[in-house]
Amino acid sequence: MNRIVVGAAVIESGRLLAAQRADPPELAGGWELPGGKVEPGESEEEALIRECREELGVVIRLGERIGGDWAVGGGYVLRVWLADIAEGVPEAREHSELRWLLRDELFDVPWLPADLPIVKAVAGLPNW
Repeated sequence: MNRIVVGAAVIESGRLLAAQRADPPELAGGWELPGGKVEPGESEEEALIRECREELGVVIRLGERIGGDWAVGGGYVLRVWLADIAEGVPEAREHSELRWLLRDELFDVPWLPADLPIVKAVAGLPNW
């Protein structure tokens, strides 16, 4: 059985929020969508809202899910939702840096291999 991690494609004003990993060393410097592991007893959606509150200091509103299960290695699958910010301003609490990327800037950062196909899927979505 796969273990589940969740991610948020946070879009605001035509920009996608990208977060640069600070650790572990093998992932540091790579860019990802914010999110994390689902804890026992919480739904995937609750986990994603909690992770964004912890990592970014914001409350998010979830929209539709993007794709199905994205394999990320180590027996994990990533499930991603579109989201927007309901409250707060994102700050890099657990990441090295945050960046808002316009559609034509999406590939200006080195995305982690697990996140790259998801970013490509987001790039193809209309109306953002």
